[in-house]
This record gives sequence, C-alpha cells and structure tokens, in this order.
Amino acid sequence: MTTARVLLASALSVSALLAAAACSVGRDDPRALPLPEGVPQPSSASATAAASATERPAPAPPSLSEAQLRAALVTETDLGEPWMASRGAATWRDGLLKADTDHPDCRRLLDSLYTEELFGAPSGPRATATLDDTYNDTQLRHQVAAYRPADVDRVLSWLATLPDTCERFRATTTRAGAQVVEVTELPLPEAGDARTGLRVTMTGEASDGMPTYLTVDLAGVRVGDDAITLTNGGFGAVLPEVTQAVAQLGAERLAEVARQGRVRV
Repeated sequence: MTTARVLLASALSVSALLAAAACSVGRDDPRALPLPEGVPQPSSASATAAASATERPAPAPPSLSEAQLRAALVTETDLGEPWMASRGAATWRDGLLKADTDHPDCRRLLDSLYTEELFGAPSGPRATATLDDTYNDTQLRHQVAAYRPADVDRVLSWLATLPDTCERFRATTTRAGAQVVEVTELPLPEAGDARTGLRVTMTGEASDGMPTYLTVDLAGVRVGDDAITLTNGGFGAVLPEVTQAVAQLGAERLAEVARQGRVRV
C-alpha cells in the first residue's frame, strides 16, 4: 500500500546502547584492612545505615513541553495524499460511538473510543493531530501525553484481554439503534516500550434504515513516561497498514524528541 510505504520510509531510526559494570569486595574492602588500636571495626548494619544516609532518590524525569509533544506528532506531511488536516469531528463519532452495553469492560471500551481518553487525564500537557483521508472518508487521531508508566501498562494489559472478553456483543447507540460490535486484535510493530492494538467493527442500521458498517482501529503505545493514543476509523476502507505505520513512526519520533532533551513544565 503506497500510503504505508511512504510513512514507513520516513520513520526515524532510534538505537539504544547498553553497558554493564561489575564491582567486587574482598581485599579492597576497607573493612578487611587493620584499623588503629582502639578504633572499632564497623559493622555491616552501620555501614549500610551510613550509605543509606548519603543516598538521595533519583529525580523524576522532567515532562516534555507541549511544543516538544507537537513535534512528535505524525502529520499530513508524513502521510501524503489523500490525507489532510481535519475539517472537524467525524459524524460517526456521535452517531455510533456514543453507545451503551451491559458488560462493564465492553462499555468501558466504547467510552474510551468515544472520549479518546484511553489512559485518563494526563499528568502534563498533551498534543493532538486529527487527519482526514478524503478518499476513503476516514479519520485518524494521534494524541501524545505524559502518564504514569504503571498506569499505562495496566490499561494496555486490559486492552489485550478484550478480543476474548468482548469478542462479540450488542450495543445500543443514541442515534443508530442496536449495533453488533466485534473486537479483534490488531498486531502492532515492535515500537515503544509496550503496546496493544484492537480493531473494532460495528454493524447495524442507521436511523434512515440504511445499513452501517463502522471500523475503528485503536492503538496505545507507551514510550518511557509518555503514551500515544491512536484511533483510525470510518465507514470506508480503514487500512490497518496505516494504523500500524503511524504507531511505529509516532513511537520512534516521540523517543527521538525525548532523547534530544526534556524540559520541566
């Protein structure tokens, strides 16, 4: 697919270097050396206490600024035609994603799709890019913000259970009546520190009796202390290659922005 190839070709390359060091105690241990007469030999407990007294907790890494987060977004320039900056929220968002169902996990999934608050309120600034595919009539939304890594990982683990928990269920929408919802796994590239992807389809009838078939890809990626929330959906052809490529490029770009320097906000 041309769009995916163009996007992947522009992805940043990020590498990591690992180093290990070892230290030993024995003849170099000061406790093994003779001390002047009258000076007591330090005990293990007192040595540990002295070391603890001088230790200081490592400072938390500063948050990325809003400008840095914006620099990490994937834009229409990266995707090329037929993508363009969005002209407004897609009509299907209120028409179909504003829905309810009996199962609490499935209801939480629908709420996350509608509000696009997959990880809750961020701990700092956020940046968002919303793009329209004018050919396939789909909309992509790419959001980056800072969250506690443990909280992000819990949400990603929960998402991974939904292809089993919410494989197929019925939901009642505010404007399009009952819909059959199916949830499947969407494999993502090995990007970031943790990731989960889903494909959600909703099948039913609109208020005018016309059949509806909505597809929404949902992806979450953690990159250090920041996270990406990505949705790509519409009534037209929602290409999984685009979702996967944006997830990879977005994660690599966010990691590169963080590597270049973080500032306190």
